[in-house]
Amino acid sequence: MAEEAKILIVEDDPDIVESVRLVLESAGYQVDSALTLQEAFEKVVEFRPDLILLDIMMPDGTEGFHFVWKLRNQYPPEVANIPIVILSAIHSTTNLRFYPDESDGTYEPGEFLPVQGVIDKPVEPHVLIDRIRKVLSGE
Repeated sequence: MAEEAKILIVEDDPDIVESVRLVLESAGYQVDSALTLQEAFEKVVEFRPDLILLDIMMPDGTEGFHFVWKLRNQYPPEVANIPIVILSAIHSTTNLRFYPDESDGTYEPGEFLPVQGVIDKPVEPHVLIDRIRKVLSGE
């Protein structure tokens, strides 16, 4: 996919939004952002991003999980299947893990959350751009 891909940042911290926006725009991406989940759902439909960068921990808790579930299960395929990359500090602030190393009998390792990647905050700009390029190219 060309560098003109559209990326939606769903993040409640305006400072993080702006720093990520600068990195993405300098790499040639079109960027929009949403500070709340309600705004995020509106922008998914209006902006039609090629990829969503999603924070998990927002003002009311782990709202990012709810966003993934609702998008994947209650929206038409053209938006339900937009790739999502989690950008979160949840691994450093809680005991929750997105990709357990062992199966729980229902899910295999790495199958717990239907997203295309997880990046821990803080992230180096080159790591962020590299992950986005890989997801957009289907790697």
